[in-house]
Amino acid sequence: MKKLNNILIVSFHLANLIFISFYLYPGSILGYIIYDNFTTQPEIVEGLIISLNHFFAFGFLSTLGILAYRDSNKINILIKYLFSASIILELIHFVIPQRAFEAVDLLGNILGTVLIIGIYKSKKKYV
Repeated sequence: MKKLNNILIVSFHLANLIFISFYLYPGSILGYIIYDNFTTQPEIVEGLIISLNHFFAFGFLSTLGILAYRDSNKINILIKYLFSASIILELIHFVIPQRAFEAVDLLGNILGTVLIIGIYKSKKKYV
């Protein structure tokens, strides 16, 4: 069990570094990989009130973090970090060239994070 937990912790930190790199890069790395174009951002579904890309991405990152630190005394710090990162990483787009702040992305970030934290807290409280 300890080995699995160590794998989850390393996976969380690696995913976190990848997320930060993708957020801070002035262009779309995924757009380049998929479309051979740094200016095109891939979308799962367009025209929704939230960005599903961001919802799923932050849900994934939050899930990895919660699973990795669920039995740790650092879980409350992690929850604060995840919530803060979901906001700060999008706000940074105000100052990164060729990136733009989008409220639907911010909402997707926050909802993806809050959903996973809510599930964790509910499970902890009622199960």
